[in-house]
Amino acid sequence: MKIIEICENCWWFYESASREYGINYVRGRLAEVYEDEDHGIILRGEDTILQKIFEIKVDLFVLSCGLEPRADSDKLTQLLRIQKSADGFFLEAHPKLRPVDTLTEGIFIAGVAQGPKDIPDTVAQAKGAASSAAVLMAKGEVEMEPFFAVVDPARCTACGMCVENCAYGAITLTEDRRFGTVAEVNQALCKGCGACAGNCRCSAIDIIGFTGEQLYTMITGRE
Repeated sequence: MKIIEICENCWWFYESASREYGINYVRGRLAEVYEDEDHGIILRGEDTILQKIFEIKVDLFVLSCGLEPRADSDKLTQLLRIQKSADGFFLEAHPKLRPVDTLTEGIFIAGVAQGPKDIPDTVAQAKGAASSAAVLMAKGEVEMEPFFAVVDPARCTACGMCVENCAYGAITLTEDRRFGTVAEVNQALCKGCGACAGNCRCSAIDIIGFTGEQLYTMITGRE
């Protein structure tokens, strides 16, 4: 009933504005805005209801307010080890299959944290994020994929390339009594993405289940 009441109120405002103030509403796609010789503003687009091209001269053209990510979002990205899209908003794991999940397990996003959206979409996404978090809390345990990186300390030269390329902060340089400074992987943080293994100049890092020998066998079909 609330939705019906809101729609009725909106329709009343629409009719009132049309009758009393002479406001004309056009549902369409705006294609071009330009200035004529008299410095007038010309709007050109398509009326999607009448399916006709329109061209209107107006005195004032108002754009909707733009939305940009917070200036301090980089701090949260580094703290939670989540990724950002090219426009600076937080990135979801998959736009259709996992729209509220991030690539870091247990962290969810909703609303304008992911990108510009209206209130109904924000509320729906927030409910989805809350439900996903409730499922994890109800289990009482966190299941982890058995894929993570391992370092061969005999090959590691502590160049630090793996530390720079790890998006999850799972690799650090530590002191080993036998081999000196070497890279060490935190298995709880590692997601097995393989970025460290692909950038290791010494071939000192492998992914469990996807070692160099196993990948070679998959590619060539020979052991």
